[in-house]
Amino acid sequence: MTYAAITGWGKCLPPSVLTNADLATFLDTTDEWITSRTGIRERRVSHVPLEELGYVAATRALACAASTRPTSS
Repeated sequence: MTYAAITGWGKCLPPSVLTNADLATFLDTTDEWITSRTGIRERRVSHVPLEELGYVAATRALACAASTRPTSS
């Protein structure tokens, strides 16, 4: 039987954060109202395509996997 193992992981989040308090400045809502109904406190806003974020995350995952690979002696 063939098994798989996770040997590396990577992530890439956009740096811009939009909080519920930010939304409340231009919408008729509050942080408490949004959080109590959705559980969301903040969201990330990206100016780059999803493919670019995925590429960076994949590159980081491959680098992590390479650094944890046992060396052969």
